[in-house]
Amino acid sequence: MRPAPPRSDPGSEKRLPGTARALITLRGARSLGQGAFFVDLALYLARLGWSGTEIGLVLTGGGLFTGALSLAVGFSSDRLTRKPFIVANECLTLAAAVTAFLAQTPWLLAVPIVLAGFGRGANGSAGPFASAEQAWLAHLIPPERRGRIFSLNTATGFFGMGAGALLAVFPSVAGLGLMGYRLLFFLPVVASLFNLAVLSFLREVRPPAPPPSPTHHIRAQRRNENRSLTRLVLLNSINGFAVGLIGPLMSYWFAVRFGVGPAVIAPVMALAFAITGVSSLVAGRLTERLGLVRSVVGMRSLGLILLAILPIMPTYALAALVYFIRSALNRGSVGARQAVVMSLVGDERRGWATSLNATSFQFPQAIGPVLSGALIDQGDLVLPFYLAFILQLAYVVGYWRLFRHLESAPAPAP
Repeated sequence: MRPAPPRSDPGSEKRLPGTARALITLRGARSLGQGAFFVDLALYLARLGWSGTEIGLVLTGGGLFTGALSLAVGFSSDRLTRKPFIVANECLTLAAAVTAFLAQTPWLLAVPIVLAGFGRGANGSAGPFASAEQAWLAHLIPPERRGRIFSLNTATGFFGMGAGALLAVFPSVAGLGLMGYRLLFFLPVVASLFNLAVLSFLREVRPPAPPPSPTHHIRAQRRNENRSLTRLVLLNSINGFAVGLIGPLMSYWFAVRFGVGPAVIAPVMALAFAITGVSSLVAGRLTERLGLVRSVVGMRSLGLILLAILPIMPTYALAALVYFIRSALNRGSVGARQAVVMSLVGDERRGWATSLNATSFQFPQAIGPVLSGALIDQGDLVLPFYLAFILQLAYVVGYWRLFRHLESAPAPAP
C-alpha cells in the first residue's frame, strides 16, 4: 500500500528554511565588527600617524586581495561544496583579528587589515568567500522570493553594521587611548567563534550535477548568460570605482571637513546603517511590486541627487542628514542587485557569477581610496564626490538600458 502523501502546510512556501536563517545569522554576527571598523579603522590609523594616502593604500590592498581570491572561490565553490569556504573565512578573520590586536608595527598591522578587509564596510558579507555563501543561500530560495530574502539578508547586515558603528564610540568614552581602538578587534574574534559554532551544525545539500556533455539548448543558454555577465562586469567596474572614491574614507572625510571624532561620527554612521536596513526591507517588498530592475534604478537615481549636494553642506549636522538618507537609498538596493545576479545564471554557475559580480566591483573600488585619500590630503574635499556622481550616473543609466529586458511586468498588488 502506497503511503499517503504528506499534507502541505499553507505557510510552508513562505517559511524561510532553517539553513537560510542560519546563513543570515552569520551575516549579522560578522557585521558588528565590520560596522565598528568602518568608522574607527581610518581614525585609528590616523592616530598612529598614517597619512590619508597610506590609509587609502592599505584599504586598496584589502580590496585587491578580496577581489583576486573571490574569483578562485566562486569557480571552485560551484564544483565543490560551499560550506568549507565559509568556514575558511571565519578562520581567516579570527586569525587576522588576533594578529591586528597584537600588532606593534605598521607592516604587521597592515597585513591583517588586507587579509580580513577591516575598514571596508562589507555589510556582514564573508569577504572573498561571499560568493560561496550567496550561492548557497540562492539555492535554498525559489527565484520569485529572492528579491525579498536577499534584501532581508542585506538588511540584517546593515542593522548589525549600525550596532557596530554605535560601538565605535568606545575609544572616545573609554579613555584608554590607542588601546581603546585595539580592543575593538575582539568583536570579530567573538563573531568568528560564534559563526564557527553555528556552521558546525549546518549540512549542505547540493543539486544534481549538470550533464557532462552540454546540449544545444544548454550551450545557447550559456551564451546568453555570458553576455549578461559581461554587461554586469562593465557596469560594476564603473560603480565600484565610484563607491571606492567616497565610501571607505567617509569617516576620515568627516573628521577632516568638520573636525569631529568617533564620539560624533559613530552615532551618525550607526543611524545611517539602521535606516539602510529598513530601506533594504522596503526594497525587498518593492521588488515584488515593481520588479528588481525598476527598484534598483529608482532608488539609485534618488541617491544620485543627494550625492551631488553632500559635499557642499555647510554644517556637520546637514552633511550627516544627507549622508544617511543617501546611504539608505543607495545601499538599500544591494539585496535587489544580488537577486538580479542570481537570476542571470543557473545554480551550477551561481558561485562564479557572484564572484564576477564581487570582483568586478572590488578591483575598481580598491583604486578609489588611494585617489580620494590623496585628494583629501591636498585639501580637495569636493572633487571625489563629483567624480563619483558622474560615474554613478553612468551606472544607473547603463543598468536600466542593459537589464530592463529582464524585467517582467510587475505583479498586481495583493
